[in-house]
Amino acid sequence: MQDDPKTLVSTAWLAQHLKDPDLRVLDASWHLPSENRDARADYEKQHIPGARFFDIEDISDHRSDLPHMAPPVEKFMSRLRAMGVGDGHHVVVYDSVGLFSAARVWWLFRLMGQMNVAVLDGGLPKWMSEERPVEDMAPIVRDRHMTVRRQAQMVRDITQVAAASKLRDHEIIDARAADRFRGDVQEPRPGLRAGHIPNSRNVPFKSLLNADATMKGAAQLQAIFEAAGVDLSKPAITTCGSGVTAAVLSLALERIGKTDHALYDGSWAEWGMFPTVPISTGDT
Repeated sequence: MQDDPKTLVSTAWLAQHLKDPDLRVLDASWHLPSENRDARADYEKQHIPGARFFDIEDISDHRSDLPHMAPPVEKFMSRLRAMGVGDGHHVVVYDSVGLFSAARVWWLFRLMGQMNVAVLDGGLPKWMSEERPVEDMAPIVRDRHMTVRRQAQMVRDITQVAAASKLRDHEIIDARAADRFRGDVQEPRPGLRAGHIPNSRNVPFKSLLNADATMKGAAQLQAIFEAAGVDLSKPAITTCGSGVTAAVLSLALERIGKTDHALYDGSWAEWGMFPTVPISTGDT
């Protein structure tokens, strides 16, 4: 894997840079409610030295009924400032699954105009498997101002996605498992219809990862998107169940050099709830 401090870095890269004064490491672990795991408690037991905990549920828009929607600019700025993360810092985000929710926080930073951010390839499991250091101490935090310039082109709402679905002028790429995309199984969130956004393509996020939850190489990633019928010449919109694993697709698109991609923040939690928008089932 080629390290890129703006997309993806290896455990070896992080170990080499861990004591850099302007490096900030964030544990962005998040789990589905069905997993009965407490990400913050796990962080408090052990984390990469110096890591701060990024709470995806807390740093979100609580004015919305939808889960963990992108927060208002002011809230993002104040929470990150309190965590001692700001201008001039290089941020590395990881999670306890491998490569899962960390990509969502990478995308959030990019949405807020912060480009010096990367995901740790393979996350905490790979770090631990290599017997690298962990600690249970909270880091010493000093306030740091953060300048935020929200990049509106990086996010889409239901109206924009409905237009893209109808006009077919974007590729809508769904990160959910194939059986959920086809509508063969019930959605984990109650009250949602089963199926997918019409004219969308299915690239399950796990298909982009190796067995150790590291991301596949650029050539493999491109081949997977193309095999799923994705026309990479069109702008892309990524989607999933609630806007978390869609960001894994966004990260993969960035890794293959595609920059015209946005994330549908409401994802199926929103689309599947609205009876007035159409759904498709099966493979198409």
